Order: sequence, then C-alpha cells, then structure tokens
Amino acid sequence: MTKSTQTTPVALPDFGTRVIPYVPLALFAALGAVLSYLWKWPCRFGGAWNEGIGQFTNFCYTDIYPLWWNEKLNEGKIPYFGHPVEYPVGIGGIMEFFRRIASSMSDPGVAFYDLTVILMAISLVVSVLLMAALAGPARRWDALWYALAPALILTAYINWDLAANALALGALLAWSKRRQWLAGILLGLAIATKFYPVMFLGPLFLLTLRTGRWAPFLKTVGGVVGSWLVVNVPIMIFAFPGWSRFYVFSQERPADWGSIWYFFNVKQWPILGDAERLDTLGIVALAAFCLAIAVLAVTARTRPRLMQLCFLTLAAFMITNKVWSPQYVLWLIPFAVLARPSWKPFALWQVAECWYFFAIWLYLVAQNPENAYLGISADTYFTGVWGRVITILIMMAFVVRDILRPDKDVIRQDGTDDQAGGVFDGAPDRFRLALS
Repeated sequence: MTKSTQTTPVALPDFGTRVIPYVPLALFAALGAVLSYLWKWPCRFGGAWNEGIGQFTNFCYTDIYPLWWNEKLNEGKIPYFGHPVEYPVGIGGIMEFFRRIASSMSDPGVAFYDLTVILMAISLVVSVLLMAALAGPARRWDALWYALAPALILTAYINWDLAANALALGALLAWSKRRQWLAGILLGLAIATKFYPVMFLGPLFLLTLRTGRWAPFLKTVGGVVGSWLVVNVPIMIFAFPGWSRFYVFSQERPADWGSIWYFFNVKQWPILGDAERLDTLGIVALAAFCLAIAVLAVTARTRPRLMQLCFLTLAAFMITNKVWSPQYVLWLIPFAVLARPSWKPFALWQVAECWYFFAIWLYLVAQNPENAYLGISADTYFTGVWGRVITILIMMAFVVRDILRPDKDVIRQDGTDDQAGGVFDGAPDRFRLALS
C-alpha cells in the first residue's frame, strides 16, 4: 500500500513577485521603441535622408544620421579632441563609442544611426520601468502613457534625449529609495548628457527647506557635483576648446524654432522680439516662473509632492527656453504623468505636440520658395508653437490646483503622501510661510 503524499505549492520567490508585474510594461515599451523605428522607415530604408526635402515631407528627420558627417565622425575625429561638439560630454561619449564600432561597417552612417537607436530603445524600456517604480505598485500602469505616447513615437530617435531621461528617472528613483549618493551620481551624469535635469535640484531644495532634511539633500548635491566633474574635468583639461563648444554655442545661438522667442522675433514684437535682449528675457522669464513655483512650494498648506514640483520647473524651463526642439517633449512626458495622471489634458497636449511635429517640418519645407507649395505658412506654423505652450500651461494650472487643493490630487486620494518623495514622504513641515 502506497502512502499518499501531499505536494505543497512552491512559493514564488520575492524577486519574482516584484519583477513579473513589470514584464508587460517592458514589452509595451519595446513596442513603442519598434514603432518609433518604423516611423523612420522612409528615411532609414527609403533613402529620404539623402533626398533633400524628402526627410521633411516624410516626417522622418533625425539629427543622428547627418551628425555622422557634421561632427567629422566619418573622418575618425574624436569628439572634443579632433572636432568641437555642440553637445555635453555624455552624448560625446556615446558618439565616440559607436563611432568606433560603425567605422568598420559597410555603411557606417546608417550603422551609427542603428547602433544609437538600439541604445535609445534600451533607454526607453529602462525609463518606462523606472517611471513605473516611481509611480508605485498601485499606479505602475501609468507608465504606459510614456511607453506608447504618440509624441514619443514621432520623436524618439531625433536625438539622444532618451538616454538623459533614463539617467534622470534613475536618479529620482534612487532618491525615492533614500539612496541619496546614488541619486546624486545619476543626476550628475544626466546633467552631463542633457542640461535639463539640473532643474530638478530646485524642487529638491524647496522640499528640503520645508522638511529640514538637509543631510540627504547635501549628499545628493555632493553626488551631482562629483559625478559631473569626473566626466567633464578630463575633457576640460585636455580639450577645452572642444568641451566649451556646447556652452558657447548655447549662449550665442539665436531664438530657434519652436520657442516663443522665435515667434516674437519673426513678428518683430517690441522688446520681446529684440534679439539683443534674448538671453536676458529668457533668464528673467524663467526666474519669474521659478519664483512663483518657490512661493507656491513654501506657502501651500499641504507640502507639494516632488513630482509635482519637478513637472512645474521642467515645464517652465521648456516654455522660457530659446530652443524648443520637437524631441524635448520626451523630457516632460514622464513628469506630466507622475505629477497628474489625468488623460484629458494629457491627450490634449499630445495632440498639440503631434501637430507641432508635423508643422515644423512643413514650415521648413516652405522656407525654399521652390517648395513652398508643399509646406505651410509661418502663421500656420505658429499655431503649433502656441498650441504646445497653451496646453502645457493648462496642465501646469491643474497641478497648481492639486497642490492648493490636495483633495483634487488623484495620487493623494488613497492617503498617499509622496510616493516618490523619499525622505519627504510623511515628513513633518519644519518651515512654511503662511500667507493666510
């Protein structure tokens, strides 16, 4: 007679329970990456990159492919040392890494683009997972808004922005896990890749001011300074003219396409359209936004969430910048969702961003009189410029409303204080200016 045995279910390891829910998100992010690659089909496989206006009329332009020649990578020039580069050292390092691989291939320009796209696709998948972790288990699916956003599919592979996104989101996730040194190191690397993540230091400072949690903040700042110096100082010492090109170019460039300053300049508005005052106007406008955000942060009865302030400061930076390239939308999508996951204003903004994406290429086509019939007028183009500004301002207004009335904040309706706040989550206020 055999003895019956009872099998006990094998418990799924804790690692599995934490990882498996993120697998579908990774797959959706990979789908977004593939769709972005297919969007470039007329250029990548149809030859539109080499047909003049074809890359504009097919809406498949990228900076990556022409920069193989413009930055002298095809000649074996090392960024900064052999040729000055108009990008921070993080991007220069990516260029050099893939230059070495692509140079031995049969079509190195296309290979350089493909290799870069692989890295950007990985960056997108990582960014979506980081965003999901920042949102928390209850709202991890909000990251789908980033993975499959229409504007992301259109703009993902124009430049190297997705790499900076991954670093910035990684830094903020490390902060949320109270790993301040790691947060600082990653944020410093993000700033060394694209300048915009420097804006996140402002929200960290303001919330530190309210909570008095100075030690974590100072550790993070130390990590930022240290990692930024580690990757920049060697280039500064041995190739200063090439290294400084990014900063000189940023200071000297005029109002560029997409910015409100370009509109004022073309329309020749008094004062606002004065090219000589452009830098001053931009700094003053950004300072005014930041001052208003700071007042809001230190006077609100309920302390704002970190992601709310990150969204507001980044949006202010974009609106007041003298350059607003189509792919800058990639910076803001994660923070717009983390600040306020509401689909109606987000969808309206995505429509505006998509219209701008098509409008800028048709406007550029029309700059050549021979092709004007294929393009659009300046006035039509400027509807795209202002569409972006207005829809972002609408989202900012809703976030401000949520800060002033926390009962309207979707994230806080289940009793959550600040899911991504790290040491700010649940911390008592040490400093608040009461206006009423």
